[in-house]
Amino acid sequence: MTLKPLSDRVVIKMVEAEETTASGIILAGSAKEKPQVAEVLAVGPGGMVDGKEVVMQVKVGDKVITSKYSGTEVKIDGEELIIVRQSDILAVVD
Repeated sequence: MTLKPLSDRVVIKMVEAEETTASGIILAGSAKEKPQVAEVLAVGPGGMVDGKEVVMQVKVGDKVITSKYSGTEVKIDGEELIIVRQSDILAVVD
């Protein structure tokens, strides 16, 4: 099954957080922060949203940083995905 987002929506998948710190300390599951870096899987067409023209600035394959608790979580074919508005994306990571 594939998702095709509408309007200014973007489908993202969170990138797994590092299991170890820079100094090599292994983190327990409870010590890990919720990751904020995600990969863009699908992008809506943009267009008129709430009376304003929205031009999509992200593309499939981009790594992005999102607001911590933004979006709607969905599970498709056993994969956890999040659908967010483009305005919930804070930055593109190079």
